[in-house]
Amino acid sequence: MFQTLYSYFWWERLWLPANLTWADLEDRDGRVYAKASDLYITIPLAFLFLIVRHLFEMYVATPLAGLLNVKEKIRLKATPNAVLEKFYAATTKHPKQADVEMLSKKSGCTVRQVERWFRRRRNQDRPSLLKKFREASWRFTFYLIAFIAGMAVIVDKPWFYDLREVWKGYPIQSMLPSQYWYYMIELSFYWSLLFSIASDVKRKDFKEQIIHHVATIILISFSWFANYIRAGTLIMALHDSSDYLLESAKMFNYAGWRNTCNNIFIVFAAVFIVTRLVILPFWIMHCTVVYPLDLYPAFFGYYFFNFMMAVLQSLHIFWAYLIIRMAQKFITGKARQGSGGGLQPSCCREVVEDERSDREETDNSEEEEEVAKNGPLSNGHPVLNNNHRKND
Repeated sequence: MFQTLYSYFWWERLWLPANLTWADLEDRDGRVYAKASDLYITIPLAFLFLIVRHLFEMYVATPLAGLLNVKEKIRLKATPNAVLEKFYAATTKHPKQADVEMLSKKSGCTVRQVERWFRRRRNQDRPSLLKKFREASWRFTFYLIAFIAGMAVIVDKPWFYDLREVWKGYPIQSMLPSQYWYYMIELSFYWSLLFSIASDVKRKDFKEQIIHHVATIILISFSWFANYIRAGTLIMALHDSSDYLLESAKMFNYAGWRNTCNNIFIVFAAVFIVTRLVILPFWIMHCTVVYPLDLYPAFFGYYFFNFMMAVLQSLHIFWAYLIIRMAQKFITGKARQGSGGGLQPSCCREVVEDERSDREETDNSEEEEEVAKNGPLSNGHPVLNNNHRKND
């Protein structure tokens, strides 16, 4: 049965145009072609990436956070309570009003105390600022290097300037060593992201991130199997062109460099919209949908590849909607009002975090009581000389 499934999976009509077989893509006369077995190495490389990431975060990102004065927020801890802890762990972290009233009777706490306990307990589980900074630093470093390497791979190729060259001679297109390593490194990195997603900072678009990683892995793998390598290198470089900008904006946001964050976000939004909503659908997808039909009839691989491209494009539209919505806040100045009536430099925090992040919750009612006694509070604690944000 396994052999039958294996034969169906690698049936040539699924992967290659009519009248072509795998024998046509066997290495000969010094020409080397992509093989499915080449991708086996990406799994051990993915685990190597996780090791390199751990070392990078420990010995590069953490000292960098110290240099940039990344400071943790002081969080009030929830007082130990067996009844509330059991409900929190076994049932839900966000109890409904009826649950709060029931827990109030069981625990002997007031309704307000129960609500406060759950807010503090949720805050305890949220990732620290240092963890967020280290994760953003790692991704920024990879995406920047990958973008530079990707451009080096494709900038001197004729298909970078004329997209019809992508399909010239397809599928009898030999593979270059630079293309091999670009593919292996990119695919290994996305495997590592998928492996670490459960322990990474969890954002509101968690499900969309999983879909994105899976769709990317499938697209990269399929384009390798079907020898869509020229198109694949263009698509990967296009995606890397904006990702490092977002991660750098996050880094400066966590460090409190609001003006730098604001400026980088403007550049990121422009690059993202141009590359993902203009160049990708109207140039790259046009290249993968229209041009191949001039050379061969449509086959399963053609439909599958472009379907996965459509899935990615749908995610791009979703994220572009969030970016535009955040940019509206940014441009119209919907930042928090300062004590003197002016705008605080907190817009970048709203832009980078609000739409995707799980934000800190504050004990509003408790703060109102404490303000009368101790003055202004920050996340439930008195503000001590905390008004000197860096404005580079």
